[in-house]
This record gives sequence, C-alpha cells and structure tokens, in this order.
Amino acid sequence: MTISVRKVAATAATAVLGAALAGCGGGTAPDAGREARLGTPAASASGAPTASPPNSAPPSPQAGAPQAGAPAKAPTLAPGPNGLTPVFERAAQRTDKTVALTFDADMTSDQGPRAADGEHFDNPQLISTLRTLKAPSTIFMTGRWAEEYPDQAKSIGTDPNFEIANHSYSHHAFKSPCYGLPALDAAAARADVDRAFAAFRQAGAVNTVPYFRFPGGCYDDQALRALSTAKVTAVQWDVVSGDAFAKDPDAVAEQVLTGVKPGSVVVMHCTRSAAPVTEEAIRKIVPELRKRGYRFVKVSELIGK
Repeated sequence: MTISVRKVAATAATAVLGAALAGCGGGTAPDAGREARLGTPAASASGAPTASPPNSAPPSPQAGAPQAGAPAKAPTLAPGPNGLTPVFERAAQRTDKTVALTFDADMTSDQGPRAADGEHFDNPQLISTLRTLKAPSTIFMTGRWAEEYPDQAKSIGTDPNFEIANHSYSHHAFKSPCYGLPALDAAAARADVDRAFAAFRQAGAVNTVPYFRFPGGCYDDQALRALSTAKVTAVQWDVVSGDAFAKDPDAVAEQVLTGVKPGSVVVMHCTRSAAPVTEEAIRKIVPELRKRGYRFVKVSELIGK
C-alpha cells in the first residue's frame, strides 16, 4: 500500500490550539506555510533495513537484545526530495478502520522549577487508562520530560502497549516564528534530537522508535534538512483533539470523533497542567471508536502498512 502525505491547511481549530499552547511551552498545530514532503516506506517491521539509530548505542549490548533509548527496528519513510527528512501525517490510502492515538509529553528545558513547585507535566492516570482500555499508543516525549519522570519514562518505554518517539529535548522551535518558542539553529536542532534519545536511554526506555515530532508542529525545508542525518521520520497528524487547556472532555471527544478517518493520526497531550481533561475524553473516545469498528494501532503500524 502506498502511504501518502498531504498538506494540512491551517484551520481555526489549529490556530486556537497553537495560541493556547504557546503559554505552556509551545503549540501543536501544523505550520500554515510549510509543505509536506512525500516519502515511501523504506523498511518494514519484518526485519528489512531500517534507519540507523540517531544516538550512540550503549556499550556491549547482548546480541539481539533491545537497547535502551536506541530506536528499535520500525518502518520509516524514505527521504524526501533532495534528501530531506520525510514527513508522515496520515495513512491516507488505508481503507481499513485503523487510527493512531498520539500523545505529546511536553516539557521545556527550563520548566524544572515549575515542576518542583508542584506543576504536573505528567499524566499517570492517562497512561493507566490507556493500559486498561488496551489502546496501543505512541508517546512523543521530550528528553526533559524523561529526565523529570524517569520511572514513568521507563515504565512506558518497556510496555508493549506503547512506543516512545522523539519530541526534541528542550521543546524549542525548529523553525521561527513558532508560537513564541525560542528557536534553535540547525546544529543545535540536530543535537537536541540526539540529546532526547540519550535521555530515553538513561531512563531505561526500550520501546523507542525513529520518529520525531516538531515542537509546535512548526518546520520548513531548513528544519527538515537539519534532521536529515538523524534518519528519523517526522510525524505530524491530521486530527487535532483540542485538548490543550480544554475544560470540557465531551467537546474534546466530539472533536476527535468527528475528525477521525481510516488511517488517521490524532494529536493529544500527556501533561495534566496543560491538558487536564484528556484522560476523561479518552474514556469516551476509545469505546465509541471501537463501536464504529475502529482498531487502535501505534504509528509504526500505520507507516508499516
């Protein structure tokens, strides 16, 4: 099956989401001006060649053993035009009812004091609910989040229900402007990705995959070029949940249920302070989509098919 990547137009919903998330360290709405880059499947989960890990492997691993923090064999997309990092948004050619739930575990490099003061950038109840519902999910985690919550990062990253993907280390912008986020230059952006994978390794996460989500969803050709040597596939979305700073879980659930199509990627959040009703919304979304015949998969399965 051919996996296509389409250009996502800016909508009122994504604009509102981006503006809201600027207050918690960044938005998650697609940048209105960029162009999606088409890639083709470069590997499969069956063991065909895959991208090289974006970080160094730990010393002397046992042959065939999973390496903590090192992206496991997972399907990726071939590079885009001129070798640019490929971008995946939805498996648009799929006709079977599959959907990938993704959750951004956001935390900037300078939010440690806020966490020390009691602000919750984690959401253990959400993770517990996803386990109870047996809903496979992909967690796009920042390296700073993994450092703040290493036990949770390890628990998520060793649970086959989940896979951990890279959401940068610092949650700084890879393109400017981007909802007020401080921006990184090309060299710093590339190093930021490696640093996040290193944080996953330090926490003991194993189920990591070579996927990357741009902070704020903002990128351009320069950002795609900066990450080309990381051998990752950039993963965006086609369904915005609207869970950022939402107060009505029913409204979040309805927005997701209205937007989902076969092959969709839904973006949500795994931070209690910035997305307080996400867990409650999930308890409505998952059973209802199953009633409609949908099956939940991780991003790696969408890309692999």
